[in-house]
Amino acid sequence: MKRFLFTILLLTAAAPLAAQLYHPGEELYYRVSYKAKMFPNTEMGTVEVRTSEDRSNGKTFYKVVGIGRTLPTYRWFYNLEDIYTVWIDTASLRPVRFVSDLHEGDYTFQSQYTYNWPDSTVHTRWQSRKRPFQEKDIPLTSESMDAISLFFNLRTAEAEDFDTREPGTLQMVLQDTIKILHYRYLGRENKKIRNVGKFKTLKFECQLGTTEGYSFTDGTIFTLWISDDRNKIPLYIESPVKVGSIQAYISKYKGLKYPLESLIR
Repeated sequence: MKRFLFTILLLTAAAPLAAQLYHPGEELYYRVSYKAKMFPNTEMGTVEVRTSEDRSNGKTFYKVVGIGRTLPTYRWFYNLEDIYTVWIDTASLRPVRFVSDLHEGDYTFQSQYTYNWPDSTVHTRWQSRKRPFQEKDIPLTSESMDAISLFFNLRTAEAEDFDTREPGTLQMVLQDTIKILHYRYLGRENKKIRNVGKFKTLKFECQLGTTEGYSFTDGTIFTLWISDDRNKIPLYIESPVKVGSIQAYISKYKGLKYPLESLIR
């Protein structure tokens, strides 16, 4: 369960869509379950991702907040609250600031990224429990972003633009380095989501690689299903963990920019 919100955002970010879709008022809610031999698909947490507008120093920004929590029933066993926040320039649609504040049992972690796009750099600052803050300036490309920004980065491409034959990559800013996200489009598939309905989806495999790259034949491959409509919202995510697996599935949505035409029934 450790850092499950990060995992969800990370996997979703790997989906290769093509322009940012920031829509103030959009709210996405997920239930997170854990499955292992002794835990037959037990719901243990929630995730919510909300988009709004925020003003600072006379400028308007899109503000996206992602929050992951364990359910009250399980907090005695493992208390988790992860909060990620990013501010995006409404004109350039590029992130300007990213903040994370993670509390997972006795583990704590904070990070702050400040983007300097004219100089193509990002200043990162991070601290874990009982350790002083560390800082670093990292060179950026136009495709380098934090996990939340990548979550929204490419949400208006047409499915016909995806190619099942060619894997792709995205670049994620992570503390003191740029990590590579690899993905592969697998095609269309109808997917039933518990208590919500059956959807037309776009299916992907993806994995976090290293700056040196990797092969899809190595390591663990994650799977996600995205709504096959103009919203391109993640509907279901499945990720192996050290023992068992976690699944996140959408439970509620509000304020979508477009009708959810992928819903079959």
